[in-house]
Amino acid sequence: MKVTWEEPRWDDLGWEHLAAGVGRCRLPVWDCTVGLVTGPGGALLIDAGASLAEGAKLRLEAQELAGRRVDFLALTHPHFDHVFGAAAFAGAHVLAPDSAEDTEGAGNEFGKPGREALCADAVRNGLDVRAAEEAADTLVDPHQRVRTDLAVEVELGAGRTVLLRAVGPGHTRNDLVVVVPGAGGGNGDDPTVVFCGDLVEESGEPQAGPDAVPSRWPAALDRLLALGGEDALYVPGHGAVVDAAFVRSQRDALASRFGVSREPVA
Repeated sequence: MKVTWEEPRWDDLGWEHLAAGVGRCRLPVWDCTVGLVTGPGGALLIDAGASLAEGAKLRLEAQELAGRRVDFLALTHPHFDHVFGAAAFAGAHVLAPDSAEDTEGAGNEFGKPGREALCADAVRNGLDVRAAEEAADTLVDPHQRVRTDLAVEVELGAGRTVLLRAVGPGHTRNDLVVVVPGAGGGNGDDPTVVFCGDLVEESGEPQAGPDAVPSRWPAALDRLLALGGEDALYVPGHGAVVDAAFVRSQRDALASRFGVSREPVA
């Protein structure tokens, strides 16, 4: 039996349409991006918002857009504004980057010490104490970790395959990117879309907190560019969609900012 599928009505809920079956929204307060990839056999959400209430709202909107429950939830990195809504997606298969064990302080960011640190950071950044504690207490442990050396493919039906790859360290000890191949063969008919997490930021200078690995951030962006290619749309964790030239410029600025010597990329 042939499976039918219709393009979501992105505008109805204020989401930005990026490519066939691909959209995103920018959440209030921290301007965090959440992405959605839909297909006839599944729906993948990228990041989950900054609280359980925000996650619940995203779940309802994603279900309406996709016409089904969210099957997969990809968390690009363990910062509160990207993961604290995750518990709202009951039944979803949760994927997150594997900790980079060769970096200082690596460990389970979703365990109790990690949750406590996320809670404290959320409160410092203005999230209500009770909302932060509730989100931290219910934060789900990922079902699957994505390693740097091994990509994970997520099938959404009718040949739609989404690639998940950890490319860090960089913004954190490891950072996950989501690559949605275009249907136009690279000719611009339907561009490849790359969800970058906070490896790329457009609305402000990239933030380097205590879990960042600045010396390896430019190399992570080189890997990201290699995955997406010159004609892809790059979706930052915060801000407007950008192109490959913007990512290269930010890569070079980060190398200069942190004193990272590197070979020029052709």
